[in-house]
Amino acid sequence: MTLLPPDPYPSLAWLQERAVAPLAPSELDAAAKVAGLQFTAAEVLQMQRMVSENLAGYARLQALALPSELEAPLVFTPLLPGQAPVKSKLALTAWSYEAQRPLPSNQEDIAFASVLELAAWIKSRQISCVELTQLYLERCRRLDPQLRCVVNLLDTQALAEAEALDRELDTGHWRGPLHGIPYGAKDLLAARGAPTTWGSAIYEERVIDADATVITKLRQAGAVLLCKTSLGEFAYGDLWHGGRTRNPWDTSTGSSGSSAGSAAAVACAALPFAVGSETLGSIVSPSTTCGATGLRPTYGRVSRHGAMSLSWTMDKLGPIARTAADCALVLDVLRGTDGLDGSVVDAPYAVGSVATLDGLRIGVPSGAFDEASGHRHVLDELRSLGATLVDVDVRFDVPLGDVLVVLVAEAAAQFDETTRSNADERMVWQDEAAWPNTFRAARLMPAVEYLRAQRLRTRVMQHMAHLMKDVDLLVHPSFATDLLLATNLTGHPVVCAPDGLDKRGLPRSITFVGQLYGEADLTAASSAWQQRYGALPRPPVR
Repeated sequence: MTLLPPDPYPSLAWLQERAVAPLAPSELDAAAKVAGLQFTAAEVLQMQRMVSENLAGYARLQALALPSELEAPLVFTPLLPGQAPVKSKLALTAWSYEAQRPLPSNQEDIAFASVLELAAWIKSRQISCVELTQLYLERCRRLDPQLRCVVNLLDTQALAEAEALDRELDTGHWRGPLHGIPYGAKDLLAARGAPTTWGSAIYEERVIDADATVITKLRQAGAVLLCKTSLGEFAYGDLWHGGRTRNPWDTSTGSSGSSAGSAAAVACAALPFAVGSETLGSIVSPSTTCGATGLRPTYGRVSRHGAMSLSWTMDKLGPIARTAADCALVLDVLRGTDGLDGSVVDAPYAVGSVATLDGLRIGVPSGAFDEASGHRHVLDELRSLGATLVDVDVRFDVPLGDVLVVLVAEAAAQFDETTRSNADERMVWQDEAAWPNTFRAARLMPAVEYLRAQRLRTRVMQHMAHLMKDVDLLVHPSFATDLLLATNLTGHPVVCAPDGLDKRGLPRSITFVGQLYGEADLTAASSAWQQRYGALPRPPVR
């Protein structure tokens, strides 16, 4: 039984009896400086008992085990008071799942086909689920030694699932457009039958006997989990316990991250699509580097149950494919509540295509498309599709980089046991900018500053709401403005799509930003541009 002190703030003698060393005034002075504060000598003496008891309380709390899936009871919503999910403005034409061309004889041409095309060929029995699974398994085996994009290949399990799906087709049962389509899952998603490593040697052998919600939904839709794809350790960068994931356009360089393997594998057609995650660029950045198309949904569109948490109020799961249309198709399966992630809402969504962008107002950040950007042609292309372009000022009155106290504090809390147990010494990246040092430094971060940053985050959300009030979408070169950082804080959805090659022959990208829960218009508009103007050659990795 724990004896309680005689009053809320015990005497120093009481603390000493219980082996809790009170802090000396000089230590409190040093701690105050870390927090950017200065106290008088009298104030320091007055705080001494209370701060020492706080430390004792921290120790008691630290003694309690916290499973990684246990989140704080703080549910973030991207909607401000009075806001509601937007309704689609574009009139979408439903997709056809009938084959528009015969199955190519060349295996690589099949591999680089869209998910929509693959679905039509499977539905018409021009290719079987097993044959398609074997094709992509072969490509994973052949390309992975160059790219280091696969953590675990699930060949036996995948072929068994494909055989069962072929038997369903024999009986006339077609589950839908993902029936028999292979895919990869970023290895921060729990999936039965495979280790879930989070990119770290710390968890290299760990098997979680459960499926993340997105894995369950994809299995129900008939998709075949082919492999767990690499991620930068604990969702940062492209370096993981198996090496550095490589760029299929230049294997001497990394793929960027943290959805490193998902983007690299999709870009070179080792997979038709993959599931990634983003907290601060982890879909957009590797999609840009590798020449893939990434869809980061609205925060709260897709359940994160069964996924590694990095930042409870910023993490998003979304698809990476070769086209925006394919991403839209996959999102239609991933979206929706599951009763397990309290942040998720069932907002309206539809998939389909549009021929023109007539009536669509697209905001263009001032100065983002200067001559040096190499993207000015995109504006003319959007006008040719019927869109009206509106100049917008995206300068924020809040230092966005400093608001990332939110991400760092939440990540450090999630991996606190890793820090306190010194397990972080086993992590592969140990530089100043790497997680181990970041988590240690975050331990000195005042909780007051975390909450101040959350309040300022509300101001960023208000600014974005005002910015989006008179436009339907925004468009910008992916890293030309503060919008990548801002929209990850506000939870707005984006599509990042390739926009040709730069002077070095490497992919570059353009980003479309949608309204909150406005993925229907976002994907239809970006797909209309991509189909007309956004074709990209195949990467040199073969």
